Amino acid sequence: MTGCENLNLTSQLNNYLSHLRDVKKSSDNTIQAYRRDLDKFLEFAVFSNISDFIDVNCDTVSNFKEYLSDKGLSSASVSRTLSSLRSLYQFLISEGICENNPAKAVHNDKVEKKELIVLTSKEVEKLLAQPDTNDIKGLRDKAMLEVLYATGIKVSELISLELSDFNSQLSFIRCGSGEKERFIPIYPIAAKAIQSYLDKARKLFVCDSGEKTLFVNVTGEKMTRQGFWKILKSYVSAAGIKKDITPHTLRHSFAAHLIENGADIHDIQLILGHSDIASTQRYTQFLKEKINKSYIKFHPRA
Repeated sequence: MTGCENLNLTSQLNNYLSHLRDVKKSSDNTIQAYRRDLDKFLEFAVFSNISDFIDVNCDTVSNFKEYLSDKGLSSASVSRTLSSLRSLYQFLISEGICENNPAKAVHNDKVEKKELIVLTSKEVEKLLAQPDTNDIKGLRDKAMLEVLYATGIKVSELISLELSDFNSQLSFIRCGSGEKERFIPIYPIAAKAIQSYLDKARKLFVCDSGEKTLFVNVTGEKMTRQGFWKILKSYVSAAGIKKDITPHTLRHSFAAHLIENGADIHDIQLILGHSDIASTQRYTQFLKEKINKSYIKFHPRA
């Protein structure tokens, strides 16, 4: 951010992000998400000639909310950004820099809840069958898709896996670090897919023997979220799946299918890494709604 008037704001923001990293032990992706949200406030501060967080009041935050809407941000994005600003002010209060949280009185607009998109078991099978395992890229893609459905991890976690995170003998992967570290079992087909990729494909991609990332792109570097998204979209199209899916859909499908087949919700919470059980219970609610719809549709007297 340019402009001398924002040096203090930038300094305080950087202190907050350091707090997230060093004290809260937040992931890099979480920290970057906060940075993106709060950078929007720094942009607004330049526009509004704000040079210090203590100069901000409720009216300022309301104007910031309008500013975000005028820029075309969705209600969900505006709400998330305001939540980030509230968290920043809680930190500033704890540091004795501010006395109150001006963002607290500015409420989020009601966000329409997105429908949970879950693939059927048949759709998952179709999707997982698409990669050509006679091709080195197909071997890699098969392994990535199998790991996502076997473990329910996020795409950001998938592309951050290192070679040492896969235990072939005990068939599990290690995900995360520190207090948020999880050890997740994987079914034999997924373990075999990873091993085939390691034995036949990865060494043909990687030029640097020091590269530790498990899944790499064709240049031997770490796979990106955008790169994986393109790969997934091509296989979804090839499988003839018409649902509007995202990389998160396999995570949703993993959780919903486990609950549908009788898995304990607390076990699923641990596997997914949810800190709040409410995040996991949405899959139970999804299945209840699915059953109700089936009942109404097919019961002759419903």
